[in-house]
Amino acid sequence: GEGGPVIGFLGEYDALAELSQVADLPEQQALETGANGHGCGHNMLGSAAMLAAIALKNWLEETGTPGRVRYYGCPAEEGGSAKSFMVKRGAFKDCDIAITWHPGSIATVVTGSSLAAARVDFEFFGKASHASASPDLGRSALDAVELMNVGVNYMREHMSDRARIHYAYIDAGGISPNVVQAYANARYVVREPSVKETVKLIDRVVNVAKGAALMTETEMKWRLVTISAEVIANTPLCQAMEKNLHMLGAPDFTDVDVAYAKRFQNTLEQKDISASYSMLGVGMQPDKVLADFLPPLGHQSNDLPASTDVGDVSWVVPTVQLWGANYAIGTPYHTWQMVAQGKSAPALKGMVHAATVMAMTGVDAITNPELRDAAWADLKTRVGEEGYVSALPDDAEPPIKEMAG
Repeated sequence: GEGGPVIGFLGEYDALAELSQVADLPEQQALETGANGHGCGHNMLGSAAMLAAIALKNWLEETGTPGRVRYYGCPAEEGGSAKSFMVKRGAFKDCDIAITWHPGSIATVVTGSSLAAARVDFEFFGKASHASASPDLGRSALDAVELMNVGVNYMREHMSDRARIHYAYIDAGGISPNVVQAYANARYVVREPSVKETVKLIDRVVNVAKGAALMTETEMKWRLVTISAEVIANTPLCQAMEKNLHMLGAPDFTDVDVAYAKRFQNTLEQKDISASYSMLGVGMQPDKVLADFLPPLGHQSNDLPASTDVGDVSWVVPTVQLWGANYAIGTPYHTWQMVAQGKSAPALKGMVHAATVMAMTGVDAITNPELRDAAWADLKTRVGEEGYVSALPDDAEPPIKEMAG
């Protein structure tokens, strides 16, 4: 388009490691052992955002309305926090409104926040030796990582209720138990309700790592790889999107769709189904397999227990996010069940439904300057005088090589 406001649609498309799954099969079976799979629906996320962008572009051309549409291809949301780097480098500086969505089980507008999150890598350097003949000469980097993990686990009692810490071994040193391991590498994810709290919790984790190195007489290095802010939901945009969602109604699922989804819901536990409702603050409808209903007008969703690099975008551009209805209610994220349903008829119906709601909201944002002004006023109030300050170090580089591997 030409002139007018810039409406940005955020598209993601990355998969998850080792979640390969045969499509439409209601039992776990990898399509290719060790391969990736779309366990978070990003195959649909990027597609629906593109569909909405094209629909809005066509509307601009047909009506001659001034306005511009921009599609942001956003790689590596899962652990790479690409949008955080994109924001820091000015990719959104001339964007007026940002619109996105996420696949899910129940269609609703996301009015709550999310957890801020950081990925921190820790390396320990020791001294190799024969574990039986000369153990006194060795200094175990593996011991250091294990002591760090123990220390962090004891720290959990003294964190806020919503704080989360997860870890994984990247390199445990080797496969030979009769060698004192000279090197070990662990990856931590640290989450808090705000990015400021996350930075403080990282400092505490680093202190534990320093203590582990001191106890084992090893050396420790750490690196903040990525960090994403919490989401700021924009009230005027949420209200506009909710109006469009209710104008359109819920996805029109058929009996065939319901029968298909039931095969997957049967693989779940009741607590999985309950979690789909509680995560979004939606009242239980026990007999539902697919969400052919909408939460009532004015529904306020809960703060999400997960993290997203959409958060950084929402601090610099008024941003609105839809949750879609694509999977059997109860389908947990990052599971084979989600991968298996990712190309199904119900999933794609929900995808087109989400694209339609986003495109309608884009029309509102272009044609209603009062909405844009209200959205920006809301953002400035929420951000405060300090404004957005990226928590990424100035010399931070996107972990392109690691994410590609």
